Amino acid sequence: MPLIGDKEYFKGIGHIPFEGKDSDNPLAYKYYDPARRVAGKPMKEHFKFAVAYWHSFCGTGADPFGPGTLQHPWDAAGDPLEAARNKADAAFEFITKLGFEYFCFHDFDLVQEAPTLKASEKRIQDTLPYLKAKMEASGVKLLWGTANCFSHPRYMNGASTNPDFRVLARAGAQIKGALDATIALGGENYVFWGGREGYMSLLNTKIDKELDHMGRFLGMARDYARSKEFTGTFFIEPKPMEPMKHQYDYDAATVIGFLRHYGLQDDFKLNLEVNHATLAGHSMQHEMEIAAAHGMLGSIDANRGDYQNGWDTDQFPNNLNEVTLMMLTLLEAGGLQGGGINFDAKLRRNSTDPEDLFLAHIGGADTFARALLIAERILTESNYSELRQKRYESFESGNGKAFEMGKLSLTDLYDIAVAQGELPLYSGKQEMLENLINRYI
Repeated sequence: MPLIGDKEYFKGIGHIPFEGKDSDNPLAYKYYDPARRVAGKPMKEHFKFAVAYWHSFCGTGADPFGPGTLQHPWDAAGDPLEAARNKADAAFEFITKLGFEYFCFHDFDLVQEAPTLKASEKRIQDTLPYLKAKMEASGVKLLWGTANCFSHPRYMNGASTNPDFRVLARAGAQIKGALDATIALGGENYVFWGGREGYMSLLNTKIDKELDHMGRFLGMARDYARSKEFTGTFFIEPKPMEPMKHQYDYDAATVIGFLRHYGLQDDFKLNLEVNHATLAGHSMQHEMEIAAAHGMLGSIDANRGDYQNGWDTDQFPNNLNEVTLMMLTLLEAGGLQGGGINFDAKLRRNSTDPEDLFLAHIGGADTFARALLIAERILTESNYSELRQKRYESFESGNGKAFEMGKLSLTDLYDIAVAQGELPLYSGKQEMLENLINRYI
């Protein structure tokens, strides 16, 4: 039942239980058992599953070829603040019925943007007390907040990278407001997604100036939040393109280089998205491995793309092989640093029943849970780790160890190569490892 107010939007659906893999109840978890301990801690702590306010409660199914197919009852109120409260009722009813403990939002997911900056700021501030009450009553927490500095026409040429300083200043004001809201709600992290931070044409773009502006802007946002005693982590979410032809946060490696160049690496980590990884020509495991190698594996947006479409479809995750490889990396990296797993995924345009939103999240959670269990078995029961380690055993002693310790020169390498003569070939055993993974799946 609703925690505040008298509305119930998902009637006939109660708390989603864990019933195990033999259950044929579509409204029950088959693998996601929040309390089950995996690799030393409860499953829910590995994931920190979060519901995305924007897709789940704001998305209507609209696409470039037609209007939305979903008409949300919580949007019916004519007054924006009443509509915001109704949306919060629906959101917290849904999250608590799922049994999740987190949500996340863009600023104007919470309440409709007003015609002016000050009026928009007031609307958000007026909405916060109701959200705080919902959070206190339910125990649901805020994984992270962010600002939508990409949808409004004013941001058609970017936000922090806009060639017009007036637009940059407006973005700064909006992000200040989103940071204030995140802090007020006890948000654990804050995310930057530079949807328009890039270019459509190099003919009218000065990349060096725009990158400098973005680096300075992020530093200012960090400094402001720290001055307000925000201790959480800031995340950058990589994406190579769409809506821009090229976005400056192209992929994990690009973002890490950017953060280090502008001295932001101590406060920022990465929020990686599966569909963004594939758009960049990578696997999600690749992006996670790159982030983990630099100590920046912060958080995950869980979804998938359509393998026959070259754009960001944001479908709910159901590829067990893909997610198992992700969970191998997650466990070997020691987990996420600060963040969790946010279902940045939306229903298909022709999925119009209220029940469908539950089915989608249940399936996504079960996919991650099943993959985590498989990954743990691979690491504890098989020789997977041993096979990987064996490829590098020549660096564990002798000259290989001396190289890793920085004790050899290029001339030393030359002398070693001459002395050792021609070398045999050693197999990478790729097919053996692929078969091993499939066997455990």
